[in-house]
Amino acid sequence: MRDTPKTRQDFRHFYPITTRWMDNDAYGHVNNVVYYLWFDTVVNQFLIANGTLDIHAGDTIGLVVESHCNYFSPVAFPEPVTAGLCVARLGDSSVRYEIGIFRGDAEVASAQGHFVHVYVGRDSRKAVSIPAATRALLQTIQIIPTKSETT
Repeated sequence: MRDTPKTRQDFRHFYPITTRWMDNDAYGHVNNVVYYLWFDTVVNQFLIANGTLDIHAGDTIGLVVESHCNYFSPVAFPEPVTAGLCVARLGDSSVRYEIGIFRGDAEVASAQGHFVHVYVGRDSRKAVSIPAATRALLQTIQIIPTKSETT
């Protein structure tokens, strides 16, 4: 069953992204691989801007173990886009982010997907608990499912 597009109200953090000429493919729209770059960008921007990810020297890092995207309507250069972000699931060592890509001021996502990080020790690459400061930050954008969504 195909997902239905989410709206801006389904997300808690937003980040504007400028499309580039090189993002378009031969078919005249943004290539599917670019959406995954945008997913990575909004997640890491949120963590870095809020001081919980040190990409050069932090003791823990998040490794992507799963990603997925559904496409609903095309995006093309030079349209501006906004990436919406929320946390759908927060485990001991993993987090599932939901991301929506919105064209201009559109209320309905042109594309949406998810991105799962597993936190590991930088050197050991073994799973570790999500650091307390990171967990607290992630909880600020976490969506708690309603009872009807969990049954």
